[in-house]
Amino acid sequence: MKIISIHSKNIVTLLVILFLGTSFFSCKDFLDVDDYFKHTTQLDSVFQRKEQVEQYIRGAASFLPNEGNLWTNASTPFQGASDENFTSFNDDRHAAIKFLLDEITEFSTQFNNYANYYTGIRRASIVLQRINEVQDISDLDRRDFMGRCYFLRGYYYYQLLLQYGPIPIMPDEPFNVDTSVEEMSRERGTYDECVDYICENMELASELLYAERSMEDISLPTKGAALSVISRVRLYAASPWFNGGSGGLYSDWKRTSDGAHFISQNVDNEKWGKAAVAAKRVIDMNQYALHTSQKKTDTKALPEVVMEAYNEMPISSFNPQEIDPYRSYSEVFNGDISLSMNNEIIYSCYPTQSGKDSPAGIAMPALMGGMNGLNLTQDVSDAFYMEDGTPYTAPEAAYEAIGIGKSFSGYTLSGRAAKMHNNREMRFYVSIGFNHAIWPNASYTGSSNLKNLEVQYYADGNAGPPANFAVDYNHSGYTSKKYINSEDIITNGSIRPKAFPIFRYAETLLNYAEALNELEESYSEGNVTVNGRDEAEILNAFNQIRYRAGLPGLTALPSQAEMRELIKAERRIEFNCEGHRYHDIRRWGQAYEAYNRPVLGMNIKARMSEREIFYTITTLTDDKARRYFDYKNYFYPIPKSALNRNDKLKQNPGW
Repeated sequence: MKIISIHSKNIVTLLVILFLGTSFFSCKDFLDVDDYFKHTTQLDSVFQRKEQVEQYIRGAASFLPNEGNLWTNASTPFQGASDENFTSFNDDRHAAIKFLLDEITEFSTQFNNYANYYTGIRRASIVLQRINEVQDISDLDRRDFMGRCYFLRGYYYYQLLLQYGPIPIMPDEPFNVDTSVEEMSRERGTYDECVDYICENMELASELLYAERSMEDISLPTKGAALSVISRVRLYAASPWFNGGSGGLYSDWKRTSDGAHFISQNVDNEKWGKAAVAAKRVIDMNQYALHTSQKKTDTKALPEVVMEAYNEMPISSFNPQEIDPYRSYSEVFNGDISLSMNNEIIYSCYPTQSGKDSPAGIAMPALMGGMNGLNLTQDVSDAFYMEDGTPYTAPEAAYEAIGIGKSFSGYTLSGRAAKMHNNREMRFYVSIGFNHAIWPNASYTGSSNLKNLEVQYYADGNAGPPANFAVDYNHSGYTSKKYINSEDIITNGSIRPKAFPIFRYAETLLNYAEALNELEESYSEGNVTVNGRDEAEILNAFNQIRYRAGLPGLTALPSQAEMRELIKAERRIEFNCEGHRYHDIRRWGQAYEAYNRPVLGMNIKARMSEREIFYTITTLTDDKARRYFDYKNYFYPIPKSALNRNDKLKQNPGW
C-alpha cells in the first residue's frame, strides 16, 4: 500500500492508520499529525537509495513471528497449545497454555499479532508501489526486493489466517484522501478468498525470488519457500474442516454484504488437486531432498522387514541400508550440520539459542541449568512405532528395566530404561526424553559429573526442581529432546546454535501423498497434471519418509481410509513438536476429540523405590494438565482493539 509525500495529491489519512490498527511510530505519536506528515515525507528519501530500501524491507519483516520459539516467549500459540505438550508454567512467557485453560479473551494481550501483521503488510505494499523510484539498483536486485515483499505480504496474511481465520484483505492501492470511513471499513474475505490471495502473492514471489541464497542471506525467502507456502495453505484449504466438512458449525457465519459463507459448506474435491499440484511443483524443482547421514560402524542394523519392503518397492532417493536413520533425522534439528549442507530445509529461522529460554533450555533438567518445564504426553510417546514398523503395544511387565544397555549412532540407551522404551523406532530416541534417558552434555567442563547424565523423573530423582524454583519440575515423565545436541548443557557448558525448519522437504512429500490419496480424478494446472490415488506417486513420497526413519515402506497402496490414517500417523511422528499438530488436527476436524481426551503420563509422584507405580500410566489432573477446548477454540479471538476500529469486522464464532 503506497504512502506518498505531503506534496502529492493523494495522502493516506490517519483514518486509514486507525482502521488498520497499525502505525509506523509509537502509541504516543499515534494521533500526532505533525509526526505523521514528517514520517511520510521521510519515505521519499528512503526510496532514493537501494541500501535504505533494503533496511526498510528488513523493517517490514521485523513483525514476522519467530516460529522457532516454540514454548518460551513464543510469538504464536500453536505449539504450546497443541495436544502434544503443556508447560509447567502459566505465565506471560509461556502464555500458550492459557489458551487451553480458557484464560484467553478478546482483551488479552498475549499473542496479539493482529495489528503488527497488518503493519508488515502495509510496509511491504509501500515498497511494491515505490520500488521503481530507486535509481541505484540492478534489475536482479529490484526483482528480488519485489519478490521478498510479495512473500512478506502473503506470509503475513497466511499468519493472520492461521491464527484468526478469515480476515479482511486490504487493497494493494492506497485510499484517496476523500475516501469515506465506510469505504475504508472492510468485512473479512472468505477462507477460500484469503487462501487465493495468499497464493497470488506467493506466485508472484516465486517468479522473482532467487532459487538459492548465500550463507550471508540464508534466512531470506527463496522460490522454494514461496511455493512451500502455497503447498501448505492449499492442503489446509482442501482439508475437511475448511472444505465443507465442519458439520454445519459455520453454516450461519456469513458475510453481510453478499451472504457468502466464511467457511465453505460444500465439498470441492478439486481443492485436493490444487494441493497436489502445489506440492509437485516443489518436488519438480529437484533442489530439495530428505537429509541423510551415511551409515557408520555404530549404526544399528535394520530389521529384515525394511530391506524386504525396499527390495519389493525401492525408491530412487537413497538405499535405507546405506544410511544411519538416527543421525539422518536428528541432524535436521540438532545443529550438527550447517544449513548449507542440509538440502531438506527450505525455509528456516533461528530461535532463541542461549539459556533457559531456548527450545533446549525449557526441556533440560534444573541441574543442567534448564527449566525442566516442558511436558510431553503419553499419547505422543505411544504414537511412535516399534523399530520393525508395527504400532507400539505395551510389552508384558513394561515397567521392568531392559537390563543390558545399548549404544547406536552415538546414542546410549541405559540398562535401567523401561521395556516400554526398548526397540522403538529411531525418531523416538531423537525426539523423546524419558525416565532413565541419557543426556550426553559433552560440552560440560565443571566438576559435578554431569556428562552422560541419566535423568530420572521420580519424585526423588535427579530431575527435581531447585530449592528456589519449586515449579520447575516435569509433570508427565516425558520431555522433548528433538532440539538438543549431544553437547548442549547450560551449567558450565554451551548450547549449539540451531536453525528451526519452518518448511522442510519431508512436509512437501507428505503433503503430496495426502493430497493424491484424497483426489478422486485427474487434475491439471499449467503444465502439471496429477492423478487421484496414483499408487506409484503416493508410495514413492510416503516411503521416502519411512525408509529415512529406518522403517519398512509400503509395498502396495491400501484403501483410501487406511492410507489416510497412515499419513496422519506419519505426520504426527515426523513433525512432533514442530508446530504442525495444532493445525493438522484442526483441519482434519479432530481437534475437539483430541483436546478433550484425558492427559496421560507417568506417575511422577512415585519414588525410585516404587518403579512399577511410576510406570503406571496415569491421568494427570493438576492445574497445568487440564484442558478446555470448545467450538470457539478453532480460532483465536480477534483483539477488541481491532474490532473497535472496524465496525464491519465481527468477532470469531463463540468468543
